[in-house]
Amino acid sequence: MTPHLRPACLADLGTITRFRLQRTSWLAARGSDQWTRAGRGLPIETFVRSVAHAVRNGETWIAEVDGEAAGTITVNDRADENLWSPGELADAVIVHYMIVDLRFAGNRIGESLLAHAATLARLQHRSWVRLDAWTTNKDLHAYYRRSGFRLSRIAGPEATGPSRALFERRTATWPLTHPLTLSTTETTRFTLNPTPTWSLPPHPFVRPHPGVIPEPGPAPTP
Repeated sequence: MTPHLRPACLADLGTITRFRLQRTSWLAARGSDQWTRAGRGLPIETFVRSVAHAVRNGETWIAEVDGEAAGTITVNDRADENLWSPGELADAVIVHYMIVDLRFAGNRIGESLLAHAATLARLQHRSWVRLDAWTTNKDLHAYYRRSGFRLSRIAGPEATGPSRALFERRTATWPLTHPLTLSTTETTRFTLNPTPTWSLPPHPFVRPHPGVIPEPGPAPTP
């Protein structure tokens, strides 16, 4: 299955939010606290504002299969404080909010999205693709290892968030081409320059979300 990639637009926020809520419920049913209130995950309203900010800056992408949204990824050069060093950030793109619709699980959509992050890293002349994974989600850690990433470290106590498992993979380890397809129009809508262009305010909030979206609660006890 070959996904088609396009830049996300604000009209995709509902779809991306659905991905997040769907996956949070799926994780909670399996005993994980990832993205839940109990696990100190981002409130859904905060998540929506953060993604909206990334969409406006051309950092978020949608993978489509036969015209249907199958997954999403955000790629930029920012991370939460005290995770990566300034030097590590300067030579990497950072992956955020990679979520695959459960209907398309098992079709290597995530692999294709990560390959696209590597393409963006090449365009930026950056040597690494880096990400932070939920600290307690060992299944997620195993997924990234299978995807060619290595665990760099678990961030120290100065990084207070729930996502402190730091993974990285060298950009050069991906082939020069990957299964994602981009039309000429879409390629020109998001062009990275050899020098960093992501100069954004550190605070991800841009405006209040118009409504309240229910967030899944704590993971059920066995």
